[in-house]
Parts: sequence; C-alpha cells; structure tokens
Amino acid sequence: MAVIGITGGIASGKSTFTRLVAEQISAEIFDADAEVRRFLESDLEVQREVLRDIGSVAYREDGALDRDAIRAIVFTNKEAKARLESILHPRVRARWVSLASEPRDQAKLLLVDIPLLFETGAEVFCDSVVTIVCSEKIQFERIAKRGLVHEDAQRIIASQMPSAEKIARSTHVVWNDGSLMTLAMQSQELAERLALP
Repeated sequence: MAVIGITGGIASGKSTFTRLVAEQISAEIFDADAEVRRFLESDLEVQREVLRDIGSVAYREDGALDRDAIRAIVFTNKEAKARLESILHPRVRARWVSLASEPRDQAKLLLVDIPLLFETGAEVFCDSVVTIVCSEKIQFERIAKRGLVHEDAQRIIASQMPSAEKIARSTHVVWNDGSLMTLAMQSQELAERLALP
C-alpha cells in the first residue's frame, strides 16, 4: 500500500482535497484530526490522561469534550500544548502507521490527512507528500467563516510550520485560492499521477 501524506495549514483545503482524490482512485483515507477527536471523546485512557495533565476544563460537566477550552489552553500555554501532544501524537501515529504497514503489493493508496505532518516528522513514513496552500488573505477569510476570531486564527497559524518550508519539503504542491471546481481539477491531475496499475 502506497502512503501519500497530505498536509497544509488550517483552512487550506487539505481535507476537501483528500476526499476529492479518494473519490477518483482506489484509496483509503486516514484523517488525523478525526482520530484525535475520537481519542478525546471515546478513549477512557486518553480522557484520564488529559484530565490529569490538562485539567478538568478540558471536559464539560456532562463529560462532553470542550474543544473551545482545549483550543484556548493549547494556544496560550506551550507546556499544556506539549503535554496534550505527548498524549495524542504517538497514538495517532501508531494508528495510521499500522494501516500503512499493510502489504505494499495491494493496488490501493492510503491518503493520510495530517495538519502537522512535517512538525511531527511523519513524512518519513510517506512515499510522497502533497502540501495544500492558499494565500493568507483567503486563509483568514475561511477561518472567519468557521467562527474563530482573528486573534485565535493568528495563534493557530503561528503555531504551524510556514507554508514556504512545507512547499520546499513536498513532492507535490496544490494552490487552493480558487473555486472548488479548480481544486477538483487539481485533484484529478494528482489522482492520475498516483493511480496504481
């Protein structure tokens, strides 16, 4: 199974691009953000560790994950961010590396959607890496539509590797300032390049 890492900054369109590629070729998708949510919401061991290392603010009184509270802690407290990452990153990596370890002679691709692919050194497990980028103006516009305030958006972007560095380290780069149709056309081109015999 060939492993294609797909990354990019917040609101770059990486998840949409990943889905578009998977619709055109025989591919499985591993969504790192979704896996993080699954661990935080459903894994009792992870929940205990988060409560121990981050505090009760991470979950509401009804036991539901408080994503806003976690986001606020992570982007204002470097130590808390490091503790949370030490809980989640090894588990997420183990999950998708296990998927990637399936026999490589299968005519199938594994598309790994990981926002912090380079930051966590995960590129070493990939056969190639695609970075999705857009202009900062478009990025802030998309983030605003998600309901995040400008200051939070700035903190999130500042915490991620600069796009120029990601581009320099990537096998393929997709520019996503345009329409969904334009992104779909680029996904089709990449799908044709990745298609296995």
